[in-house]
Amino acid sequence: MRIYFTVIGLAGILLMGACSGARSSASRKNATVYNAAVLSQRADSLFFAAQRSKMLGDYRTAITQYADYLRLNKNNPTVNYELARLFIEVQNAGNALIFARRAAALDPQNHWFQVTLADAYAVNEKFDSAAYVFEGLTSRYPDNEDYLYNKGILLAKANKPASALAAFNQLENKVGVVEELIYQKQKLLLKMSMVDEAAAEIKKLISQEPDEIRYYYLLAEIYDANDHVTDAAEVYHTILTKDPDNPRALIALASYAKKNNDTVTYWHNLTKAFANPGYSIDEKVAYVYPYLQMMNMDTTKLEEGLQLTSLIIKAHPKDAKAFALRGDMFSQADMIDSAETNYKKALSLDDTRFSVWYQLMWIYSRKDDPTALLALSNNVTGKFPKEFMGYYFKGVASFLLQQYPNAINSLNTALEIGNGEKKFLGDIYSLLGDSYHATGQHRQSDSSYEQALLLRPKDALIMNNYSYYLSLRGEHLERAAELSKLSLELEPESPTYMDTYAWILFRQEKFAEAKEWIEKALSYPEAQKNPNVLEHYGDILFNLKEVTKAVEYWQMAKDKGASSVDLARKIAEKRYIQ
Repeated sequence: MRIYFTVIGLAGILLMGACSGARSSASRKNATVYNAAVLSQRADSLFFAAQRSKMLGDYRTAITQYADYLRLNKNNPTVNYELARLFIEVQNAGNALIFARRAAALDPQNHWFQVTLADAYAVNEKFDSAAYVFEGLTSRYPDNEDYLYNKGILLAKANKPASALAAFNQLENKVGVVEELIYQKQKLLLKMSMVDEAAAEIKKLISQEPDEIRYYYLLAEIYDANDHVTDAAEVYHTILTKDPDNPRALIALASYAKKNNDTVTYWHNLTKAFANPGYSIDEKVAYVYPYLQMMNMDTTKLEEGLQLTSLIIKAHPKDAKAFALRGDMFSQADMIDSAETNYKKALSLDDTRFSVWYQLMWIYSRKDDPTALLALSNNVTGKFPKEFMGYYFKGVASFLLQQYPNAINSLNTALEIGNGEKKFLGDIYSLLGDSYHATGQHRQSDSSYEQALLLRPKDALIMNNYSYYLSLRGEHLERAAELSKLSLELEPESPTYMDTYAWILFRQEKFAEAKEWIEKALSYPEAQKNPNVLEHYGDILFNLKEVTKAVEYWQMAKDKGASSVDLARKIAEKRYIQ
């Protein structure tokens, strides 16, 4: 615009008849032409640079370059179009619509610009407007089937099922019965609660390809989802006439029979499906897996589940998943020897699945076989060095074997890996507390227990062990008493926790209170057989000047298996020895 006004101004000077002005005017015209050429060259350079950036996938740079171009030539529809496409790519829906509208307004006859405008409306969820654009394109290009299809899709998204259905019917009249089109129509009909009409659409596909089983599945699913069970069952029976061992039909009919309490038909169809090697093992496993939860409420599910897993193994004898599932079934039923056998078989077929190794380690921990658990966990940590639970079980086994430094190393490695569940982190810190205590590293022991309590603030066992160790050392007795008392609030009927609290009170020289609590503990039969509780009672009695009775309980402790040198001296010298 500035160039235009400069020329007009110079023309006025010419009218005044100045000859020198004529030479000046010519000079400025040449400058104007030169500037326009420079600007045009600059614009072309920006355009091609933007094109290169776009091809390299650097959309942000391309957007900047196209925007710079528009400062020089804002009425270029192609650049507005390119910006709209790029903003769609970078998920900036608002800007995409701005530039798509400009492109379409500048060149309304370009159908690509119209398509981009529809896309921009769609990403802004203006589905009505997008459908309207495709309606215009359909009118201009009546032979383009995609435009009519897109119109129907967008009308469906705009929640106008009747209008969308009309568009799809119009398209069907042009192209005939097409699977994708029928699929879209039946969805709309179901949305409008027109079940029979939706089924009729699928029947068109069946009539066209009567041997295509997928269409029968789709028809049965429509009936099933809308409680037309009789119609669904009829379709599944039709499938079995074409494919007598079809597992999907057998499973569906088994389900219907179960709802009707027809146990014979249910079990016949179910076992026939499971015996079929062509029925995916993954689907079989998915079907059986809920039995693991149901077994807790219905013991008959164990027998049924084991029968099904037996059929899976028979149909898939080389698949580790079959044996792993059967192992899970036995493990849930606490039949750990059978579980172990099946887990080992699964691992012999496929030793890459950590979940099976985990289950086997869990079995060994339940069997109270720390030597076997340590050997197994050593193997697991070698195969899966980044798995938290391998080191956890290795730490447990080492602790049980009194290999406390090894336990500490394994448990700390588990913490370094740091991907364990919170419940196991609490166990690790608690076990570290025990292990550090056993090695005399009391500061680390206390720190581990405090961390365990942060993770499990209502764990009575952790409180009891921590407070007892503090009492043995005679340190932080107030903290020990606080924790021990809280453990008793959580589990008030535990004689073990009563003994711990009594012993803490004893270390605080609160002998009368200590006697009350240890006598509460001794009211339980298991405490009367525990040599530690009996010895503690003797210690308390001695400090209450009941020497004869104290010696009597020390002797009882010895008779129950206590064998410390200090206990022998207590009895022999008839005095308390700390």
